[in-house]
Amino acid sequence: MKLIWRYVRPYRRFILAVMVIKLIGTGTDLLLPYVLEHLLDHVVPDAGDAWPVVAWGGVMLLLTFLTRVLNITANRMSVRVAKNSTFAVRRDLFHTALNLSGRQMDRVGLPSLISRMTSDTYNVQNFVRMIQTMGIRAPIMLLGGIAITLTMDTGLASILCVMAPVMIVLVCFVSWKGIPLYNEVQKRMDVLVRRMRESITGIRVVKALSKESYEEKRYGEANTRMAKQEVKASVIMSLPGPIVTLFLNIGLTLVVLVGARRVNDGATEPGVILAFLTYFNMILMGVMGLNRIFMMMSRANASAGRIDEVIDLPEELTPVPEAELAAAPGDEALIFDHVTFNYDADSPEEAHGQFLGEERRQCLKDISFRVPKGGSLGIIGATGSGKTSIINLLMRFYDPQQGHVFVDGKDVRAYHRDDLHRKFGVVFQNDVIFADTIRENVTFGRDVSDRMLVRAAKDAMARGFIESYEDAYDHEAAIRGANFSGGQKQRLLIARALASQPEILILDDASSALDYRTDAELRRAIREHHSGATTVVIAQRISSILSMDEIIVLHEGEMIGRGTHAELLESCPEYRDIYRTQMNEQEVE
Repeated sequence: MKLIWRYVRPYRRFILAVMVIKLIGTGTDLLLPYVLEHLLDHVVPDAGDAWPVVAWGGVMLLLTFLTRVLNITANRMSVRVAKNSTFAVRRDLFHTALNLSGRQMDRVGLPSLISRMTSDTYNVQNFVRMIQTMGIRAPIMLLGGIAITLTMDTGLASILCVMAPVMIVLVCFVSWKGIPLYNEVQKRMDVLVRRMRESITGIRVVKALSKESYEEKRYGEANTRMAKQEVKASVIMSLPGPIVTLFLNIGLTLVVLVGARRVNDGATEPGVILAFLTYFNMILMGVMGLNRIFMMMSRANASAGRIDEVIDLPEELTPVPEAELAAAPGDEALIFDHVTFNYDADSPEEAHGQFLGEERRQCLKDISFRVPKGGSLGIIGATGSGKTSIINLLMRFYDPQQGHVFVDGKDVRAYHRDDLHRKFGVVFQNDVIFADTIRENVTFGRDVSDRMLVRAAKDAMARGFIESYEDAYDHEAAIRGANFSGGQKQRLLIARALASQPEILILDDASSALDYRTDAELRRAIREHHSGATTVVIAQRISSILSMDEIIVLHEGEMIGRGTHAELLESCPEYRDIYRTQMNEQEVE
């Protein structure tokens, strides 16, 4: 709940106004049965004409009007507070998500982030709205109804005084038990979102393999588990409702029985009994309102805790003062100096496999290389050999457990994140095309002129197909670039990387969907027009890295070969096997 208070605190005066208005509105509502009792027992019997009755009827109409106006005003104000405070929660949560380190993102998980930014913030918003209105109205209805009935008939009111504490304790106890249940509901929601995201993202594969029923089954299993957990939580939380209603109906019956006898004995007036029945309904509404508040509080408390887990995560990859870091061993553009890295490890010991007594394969083991400014490096290796991990460390999405990574003669940990990333133009594996125009996908909010945009598209071999559209660079891309072919998407992504004229260009398997001719033309354009950029190319095809100044071969995180293409053909059997296999395949094609 600390998180909720942190975000509603700027609106505390507004909330106070809502509470005051709601208090007055509830007070006028409580007065209506009292006025009715006075009208029936004291005004009507003694009225010589109709005017006193009409006057008190007018009072009741005025109270009804005030009640409605004040409650509507308070409700609208509470919605505004809930909307603004939850807007701030979503904004900060999204900001935190964008700035999570790779390790933090791995631990939280993308599906969990999505559910926290959607269903969890929705639960918080509902609670903030309800607590301002129902949080005032329900207890005032309960306590005010009991207080007024005590002034009218102490004997009848004692029935309420006995039952109310029992009902309140029951509601509080069940609500306290419900918090862990709703925590589990949100965890099941994470799994459901993950299943849905995987199925929708891979919808083409699902259709191509005719696995719709299989995916429906997987989704149905996750949906069923979540539904069962939600039903379990809802059943527990809904228990007070019927029990409270039973107690109040018993009390209502006792009031009617005892009240009828007291009326016959002349100890009370008929209007008091009618007022008591109305107050009983109000008290019932108050108790049920408290039950709803505690139900929503249980959900909101679970959701706020999950949001708090992310929103308060410390920024891990902050700049480190250069004085605390080792000096670069050279002035090359890129230096890896005995780097060891494991995604699952937090310390050098864990990186070496000493984690909870388990043997763990290292993603990178004692990797060292240098790339001079304006030079080029090719990286090749089997899937899972650690190629992309090198890029993740160069851009400081992660920090290595051992060794140092230097960019332009400076440890990457000394850079501010934006300063470091501005040096790079990068195309990742499975990179994303956004649902926006081609222009926005390539420029991506950067200061890129139209001339630079066209130049980048031309160098990426994308200008031809872009300008074939009637609206050219203003052509709308579908979600994830679904209206483009694989090769077109890759060329757009390469254009995005080239558009800002980066100092360091990284292409991670960026031409796998291109034919050999287009790939060759792309490499030639990069050499001619971006010769000043330091280039790192990760590839599965040797033809994409033949002209690199240096090539390194990775196998299960270890560097097993290093040199030019000709040198590796002589010294590295694995590289030679890859070359022969691919050249034979190319000849067959």
